[in-house]
Amino acid sequence: MSTAEKVEMHKSFWRGEGPCLVLMPPGLDMRQMWQEQIYDTGDYRERFYNPLQMWENEMARAHAVLDWPTDGIATVRPNLGVIFVPTMAGQSYEIREGQMPWCGEALTAEQIRAVRDADVEQTELMKLAAEFYRIHRERGGSEVAAYQADTQGIFDIAHLLYGDGIFMDIMDQGRHGWIDELLEICLDLMVRAVRCVKKCIGEGDTWMTHGHGTEQGVYFCDAGIRISEDSPAMIGPAQIERFVMPNIEKCVEPFGGIFMHYCGGHKYFFERLCRCEGVRAIDLGNPERYDTRWLFEVCAKTNTVLYSRVAAEESETTGGDWQGYVKRLAGYVQKTGARCVLRPLVYPSDTEQCAAMQELWHELTV
Repeated sequence: MSTAEKVEMHKSFWRGEGPCLVLMPPGLDMRQMWQEQIYDTGDYRERFYNPLQMWENEMARAHAVLDWPTDGIATVRPNLGVIFVPTMAGQSYEIREGQMPWCGEALTAEQIRAVRDADVEQTELMKLAAEFYRIHRERGGSEVAAYQADTQGIFDIAHLLYGDGIFMDIMDQGRHGWIDELLEICLDLMVRAVRCVKKCIGEGDTWMTHGHGTEQGVYFCDAGIRISEDSPAMIGPAQIERFVMPNIEKCVEPFGGIFMHYCGGHKYFFERLCRCEGVRAIDLGNPERYDTRWLFEVCAKTNTVLYSRVAAEESETTGGDWQGYVKRLAGYVQKTGARCVLRPLVYPSDTEQCAAMQELWHELTV
């Protein structure tokens, strides 16, 4: 199936038509090469500053799924890590051998306030990203889609820029004015960064293809931004309502809808995101921390798509029982009415069996 045909299939899925989607990981050889870690960090430091080398590496990953039985669209992005937006505020960073980059020292309030005047197009990492996207436009062809670099989320960016002091300040009523200002600055910075990246890709405001850190992804026809908010998993419901959700909701209007991600175990945050009208889909970094059926039930009640890895039971994992895994999860789809984009955690390695797993998932979730 061509990329154009998959886009049409994904459009049907978002309309509630046809089977649920499954993003089948590539074969055994490529899995051993790329899938043992979420991100490939071999020679990463050299690739980080070399857009051509970065593009060639990402394209090698994407090519592994072009002729593979999967509903996913082959995707690439400049893999610049969570520092992508914070460095636009002038925050330092470091890249240690074998690791993804991380932010340096926290900024002062005065330094953060100066971010309002930052020209994101002229920052170091945006220039690296723009060159990556230029190379892809010229060399990538039509079968591999470029997607957004990691622009994180509003509260996450504030945490990275300001440091752990943000958790003390949100508990201090006298500091709430500053935290509101901080979050407003971070919201504006993130939105400007996303718009700049979309311009480089040639992507409209309210649609996107997103691979979410993987070599394959999904076309969204009514969501133009992915927001990643890991830090809110460390705060309570009252703080989420006061500081997190209002800023997430402000991203609905400019981008039509949102694909959300967060790590950790936080049932309230999951339910609250599902109740947010503009959140189209949610990815969980730690699906094993939730009751799987409960996730499907909440998604069904709120018309939210579970676009995520989904935890396997021990018997499925140890026995490689992909049939049992598929039947159990498809049963949740059937019983709850939830829609799911499955990133499986149990799957076979050869082409024929992967095609059989894809076919079984489609048959049971249509």
